[in-house]
Amino acid sequence: MKALVKRYREPGIWMEEVPMPQVGVNDVLIKVKKAAICGTDLHMYKWDEWSQTHVNPPFIQGHEFVGEVVETGPGVQQVKVGERVTAEGHIVCGHCRNCRRGYGHVCENTKSVGITRDGAFAEYVSIPESNIVKLKPQIPDDFAAIMDPFGNATHTALAFPLLGEDVLITGAGLIGTMAAGICRFAGAKNIVVTDLNELRLDIARKMGATLTVNGSKGETVEQAMDKLGIRGFDVGLEMSGAPSAFNDMIEHMYRGGNIAQLGILPSNTHVNWSDVIFNAITIKGITGRRMWETWYQMEQMLLGGLDLSPVITHRFRFDDFQKGFDVMVSGQCGKVLLEW
Repeated sequence: MKALVKRYREPGIWMEEVPMPQVGVNDVLIKVKKAAICGTDLHMYKWDEWSQTHVNPPFIQGHEFVGEVVETGPGVQQVKVGERVTAEGHIVCGHCRNCRRGYGHVCENTKSVGITRDGAFAEYVSIPESNIVKLKPQIPDDFAAIMDPFGNATHTALAFPLLGEDVLITGAGLIGTMAAGICRFAGAKNIVVTDLNELRLDIARKMGATLTVNGSKGETVEQAMDKLGIRGFDVGLEMSGAPSAFNDMIEHMYRGGNIAQLGILPSNTHVNWSDVIFNAITIKGITGRRMWETWYQMEQMLLGGLDLSPVITHRFRFDDFQKGFDVMVSGQCGKVLLEW
């Protein structure tokens, strides 16, 4: 079969002919229809510092996908051939303390599809039945293919109550723009999104942002607050990983506010902790998706009419994968889908 392989410890990704995946006793073989390029895939494509210390080529990349079941192992009981599915990309042990108390998203022994085991940038992928998510017919393939990052956005956005709250989102990448839509769906009062990329801010507006702030144009959070007549934000969703954005968020939180932190800040980030402490701000680190509560929330929002169409800006055939990675590198895109 064809697959996109991270073959070498250097920038790039390569289309190769590789053996079909093995199907274990409890595994499901899926014929991939569509897959999406994740920010993590871009890190590995660029072979940046994170990749050099966290991944070990060769392996097949890709963990955001939708497909059809074509084979099941002898131990599989609930999933049937012909069903349309996606999957949770974190394969957990089920036995560590966190797994047993319902915190599988922070399992001690996590294996990651497309990072520490072969992934879905291929004609076929093998996934344990325990990770399979069956799809309702009302959920289109395009949305199903990006449920993995939609889960990150959902986990972050719903970390704190949103109904009637003023929300600040720093970073209008894919997860930030989807989070804007989730906040609107969940009843937030005002949603302000900040970034330096006007194309992505436009997507945020389409997803439900009340106002956007483009720092490259001299726009400020203070100006947005003045327009809205608010004294601070109740909830902050930090998606950028930029120290300046993080500190700007802290400065403009209402006293007693809550911040969900998904963006990965540099180790040398300076924080004015007195502002955090004396304003009684809560900061909660977010990783992955809660298994399986976040998946249930995602499904219900999509069935309830939440539209993710604005975040998908480019589609390419798998054979044109280089065009997909090129537009990702440019930053002038939302979500990029690859289709067989």
